[in-house]
Amino acid sequence: MKETVDLDQEIWTYEDYVKIPEDRVTHQIIGGKLFMTPAPSSYHQKVSRNLEFAIWSYVKENNLGEVFDAPIDVVFSSVNVVQPDIVFISKDRLKILEERGIFGAPDLVVEIISPGTSELDVKLKKQLYQRFGVREYWIVYPEEKKVEVFKLKGGSFKGEGTFLKEDTLAPELFPGLKINLNEIFS
Repeated sequence: MKETVDLDQEIWTYEDYVKIPEDRVTHQIIGGKLFMTPAPSSYHQKVSRNLEFAIWSYVKENNLGEVFDAPIDVVFSSVNVVQPDIVFISKDRLKILEERGIFGAPDLVVEIISPGTSELDVKLKKQLYQRFGVREYWIVYPEEKKVEVFKLKGGSFKGEGTFLKEDTLAPELFPGLKINLNEIFS
C-alpha cells in the first residue's frame, strides 16, 4: 500500500511522485511543480491509438526500437517526470528503458493536446524536452486535425512543418514511413 502524500507540498521529487496513489488523473512534475490533468477524451485516445499503431507497426517491422503510450513515466531528473502520450526509443538507446519507466530522453515524444493541457504541452513540456535533448517533438491538435513537428538542432527545437488532415507525414526519424493523417484523425 502506498503512503499518503501531501498534494499541496511545494517541491515535488520523483520519490514523492511514486507514492501518489493510482487514479484516473495524470500526474507529472516539471521543475518540482506537480501538474494534474484528468483522463483524456475518447477522441484523444482514438487519435493516440491510430498514431501509435502507425508508428509501432513501422518500428516493429524494421526492428528500430520501442514505442510506448501513456501512461509511462519519462524521468529526466528527480524534479522532472512526465507522461507523454507516445514515445519512441531507438534500438541503440534502449538502455534508458527500465522496469519503472524511461530514464532519459526518448528519441521522439508526441503530445496530443486536450482542453486544459495546451499551455503545459506547448510551452512547459516543449522547453523541458528541448532542455533534456529529445530529438523530435510532435504536438498533435485533434480538434484542429493538425500535427506540428519540431526537431532538435543545435540545442533548440526548430519547426519542421505543420501537417493537416489532408497531408501525409513522412518523418525523417523513420525513413520510408508515410503517415496518412486523414486515417489518424478519422
